Amino acid sequence: MLYDKDIREPLFDYLEEYYGKIRILEEKRTGRSRADIVMVLPEMLCGIEIKSDADSYTRLSTQIRDYDRYFDMNIIAVGSSHAAHVEEHVPEYWGIITIDEVDGHPDFYYLRNPKRNPSMKPLRKIEILWRPELAHIQELNALPKYAQKSKAFVQEVIVERVDPTLLNIQISDELFERDYTTIAQQIKTYRQQRSKKKVRARSKRRLVRRR
Repeated sequence: MLYDKDIREPLFDYLEEYYGKIRILEEKRTGRSRADIVMVLPEMLCGIEIKSDADSYTRLSTQIRDYDRYFDMNIIAVGSSHAAHVEEHVPEYWGIITIDEVDGHPDFYYLRNPKRNPSMKPLRKIEILWRPELAHIQELNALPKYAQKSKAFVQEVIVERVDPTLLNIQISDELFERDYTTIAQQIKTYRQQRSKKKVRARSKRRLVRRR
């Protein structure tokens, strides 16, 4: 029997060979669920749920609903014990990869290729970006910085004002370039700069009131 831990790394290799340029992000929060894998492609994000032979379909309906809000397309990768009935459990636009055990190793086969997800919500998809990444997209599109506004406000402005096709490319570009070794410092620096601007803004308001 193959378990999740036996599947992941070989699956990453299979996906890279199949799609070419990809980046894999693991265990990303999507609403009430957690996506096992987010596969970054040049113009889209793909959510991938793994159901090994040791897993059940108990939470799958909730996971499908959450995945569909966040990703441009979705795939379920299932162990051989699920292969006969998996099509009954996922929408027709979900891709299906079956996983067999051959000589003690996982072997992957596309039972069904994924199609565009009709339920993706751009405001949910963009939530995967961190604030410095959003700021870079604002800069690329000559949008105001909105330093005093919330992250949710900035996300909404970007989705409203940037061409959807271009935004899909820019979101993928940000995730391809994401550097986990430096992002913590980038976020810290961004927050420090934002705090300083808030202090200056409060000081100006006090001066105006005194006058």
